[in-house]
Amino acid sequence: MMNPASIMKIMNAKSIFTANHPKFAAFLNAVFKGGIEEGTIIEIKVQKPGQEAVTSNIKVQQTDLELLKELWELAK
Repeated sequence: MMNPASIMKIMNAKSIFTANHPKFAAFLNAVFKGGIEEGTIIEIKVQKPGQEAVTSNIKVQQTDLELLKELWELAK
């Protein structure tokens, strides 16, 4: 179990992230609102300034769904 100070720190960081990136936060809310199901493909692309983009993806498994659920509950 996390201590209350750690939870408050995470919640503050979440608020700052949401304020800095409102479109991304809205995107995540829209994606998770409908639920993620097993077999869903999640892809991420990272491009650092002056470098080539790196892309990777995962095919969601049941164990991934359990982890995402726990993370989602922490983020509320």
